[in-house]
Amino acid sequence: MIFTSDNWAGAHPSIAAGLSANAGGFSTAYGDGTLDRAIYRRFNEIFEREVAVFFVATGTAANSLSLTAYNKPGGISFCHRESHLIEDECGAPEYFTGGSRLYGVDGALGKIDPNNLERAVGRFAPEIVHSGRPMAISITQSTEVGTVYTQNEIARISEIARHHRLPLHMDGARFANALVALGTTPAEMTWKSGVDILSFGGTKNGCWCAEAVVLFDLDRAGELAFLRKRAAQLFSKSRFVAAQFDAYFRDGLWLDTARHANAMAARLAAAIEDSPSARLAWLPQANEVFAVMKKAEVERLQAAGAAFFDWHKPHGFDGHIGEDEALYRFVTSFATTVEEVDRFGHLIAG
Repeated sequence: MIFTSDNWAGAHPSIAAGLSANAGGFSTAYGDGTLDRAIYRRFNEIFEREVAVFFVATGTAANSLSLTAYNKPGGISFCHRESHLIEDECGAPEYFTGGSRLYGVDGALGKIDPNNLERAVGRFAPEIVHSGRPMAISITQSTEVGTVYTQNEIARISEIARHHRLPLHMDGARFANALVALGTTPAEMTWKSGVDILSFGGTKNGCWCAEAVVLFDLDRAGELAFLRKRAAQLFSKSRFVAAQFDAYFRDGLWLDTARHANAMAARLAAAIEDSPSARLAWLPQANEVFAVMKKAEVERLQAAGAAFFDWHKPHGFDGHIGEDEALYRFVTSFATTVEEVDRFGHLIAG
């Protein structure tokens, strides 16, 4: 019963097979092989337009390079106060940009409030050198607390970005989970809603190690190629990343794995709703479930083999958490089974 993180899951068998199938022979290095170029074209098809694709090793690299692509001296990037960029990147965006800052914006349950964003950006006049100047806006889709921005919400934030002439970045570590939750297309959820650059994650959704920066603003592509190399993110044997994406996209596997993870989260949430010893903190929208539980009960569950993490109380959560209780996060993945969800449900059934 592993609900710690979708990063804990291994590689999907089809993706492992794709790696093995491309392990032999020779291929042009540094992203210029036949399979690499085929995957670039596949990204174009998926996003319904020409895009620039840069394979990287981690989501941290993707996020940091995305902001670095729009770097300015004294630059400030605006993101949710509890976003992965602020909470879990160990200062990497600031390091990659050479000193730009991240500015946290409030909003309920992981999503930036547009009014708060407008006020935050307005605090920094671009012509005043003392305080720094706005550089970019970043949203996380799906968010750190399992919520999903609607297309209208993305478009509203994009309006603010356009008004201030700022690029909009999307941290899509769980891009596919949000996509299938909305029932929309990659194009509609990104550039058609005003997104300029995307951190496209595959690792959490069944890949071994496959992340990419997808750039819709092609004028920045030449510069980003140098930034990626300088950041030590240019793979020599990039065909092994391409091989993962090849299997990932084939026959819609990436959407199937995301749907499965989301369905397992919904099943887990239903079990928690029916439990006398746990309660949902809020309804899940993708593949993360948050519950309030008694600490003593958690010790019993973990001793029985259930693995999950405690979590901080997010901004905008107004539910009660007692002295003997805490908030806990459960994450499902392509590898989560009905059996393990039901086994956990049996444990909390009373």
